[in-house]
Amino acid sequence: MLLPQKYDIVAKMSAEDITTFQKLNDDEKEQWIEAMLQSLLAERFSLKLHHGTKQVPVYEMVVAKGGIKMKDSATDTAPPQLGKGEDGKPLSTLHSLHYTTILQAFSMAALAVQLSAAPAAQIGRPVLDKTGLTGRYNFTLDWSIYSASAAAGNSPTNDAPSIFTALGEIGLKLQPATGSYETIVVDHVEKPTEN
Repeated sequence: MLLPQKYDIVAKMSAEDITTFQKLNDDEKEQWIEAMLQSLLAERFSLKLHHGTKQVPVYEMVVAKGGIKMKDSATDTAPPQLGKGEDGKPLSTLHSLHYTTILQAFSMAALAVQLSAAPAAQIGRPVLDKTGLTGRYNFTLDWSIYSASAAAGNSPTNDAPSIFTALGEIGLKLQPATGSYETIVVDHVEKPTEN
């Protein structure tokens, strides 16, 4: 069996690029970093890829019948105080405790991405935001990566709720569906060139 090879990559930005980068908002910074990384991988690893979509089993995250039970972060009078940005607005962040996860200023799109990426959630499918909610919310999930890990076998007596139950308590539901999911297909890659 061939083991994957690992590489350390050290990249530097020019002073001019750093100045420009610091003026960007978070989304623009993410796009800049992604473009730079793709350029580096193309140059050093001869990486060629293309984007595509395919139909896969997904979960659609929707608002449950009783409506949402989350606080709008813009009007919440007692926010969780998990940090503020330079503009004084609450940072979009989460804090996982033993049996709960506290989320601050979280959009539903960001929550869907988080659920899709968290192996401990044991969802097994990508999650697509179909709530129609455009705001950012403060809420607590009676679930955490720690309790999920215990429930998965580390502690047979643990009766921690599943992520499905926890989402239901804040007025959200995951329903099985088939949906288009963006994929990245690697067409060509080589060992890196020497410095």
